Amino acid sequence: MKLHELNALPEAKSKKRVGRGPGSGMGKTSTRGQKGQKSRSGASIAPWFQGGQTPLYRRLPKRGFNNARYSVRYATINLSDLNRYFKDGDVVTPEILKEKGIIKKQLSGVKVLGNGALEKKLTIKASRFSTAAIAKIEAAGGKTEVI
Repeated sequence: MKLHELNALPEAKSKKRVGRGPGSGMGKTSTRGQKGQKSRSGASIAPWFQGGQTPLYRRLPKRGFNNARYSVRYATINLSDLNRYFKDGDVVTPEILKEKGIIKKQLSGVKVLGNGALEKKLTIKASRFSTAAIAKIEAAGGKTEVI
C-alpha cells in the first residue's frame, strides 16, 4: 500500500449540539418538548409500560394446563426420628405417625428416608421407602411393607 493508493474517509456527520441558544433552533428545551416525564433528566420508560393503564398481560385471562396442580408430594420421615419415638417391636403406620405429631399431613402418602441410624426392630408400613432406608431397616431386623 502506498500513500497515493489511500482512499479518503467518508465525512463524519457532526454531533447534534442541543441547548446552545435560540439561534440554533435546539435551545431552551433541547428538543425535549414542554414538561412531562420524557423531558426530565434520567427518564427512561420500559417499552412494555402502557402509561399506567392495566397492561395487556394482566387484562387477558390465564389459560392452559399446568401439571403442578396434580404433582405427588409425600410426607417424609427419617430413620433417626423412628428410632427416637418408637420402642423395639412396634408397628409404624402413617396414622400412628400423625397421632404422635411426627408428621403434620399425610399428603399423598409417607416416604421413609434413610437418614440416621436405626437400632430398633420395627415393622414399618409406608407408601414409599428409599433404598438406603430399606437396607438399614432390614439390617436392624425390621420389616418394610408398602401400603
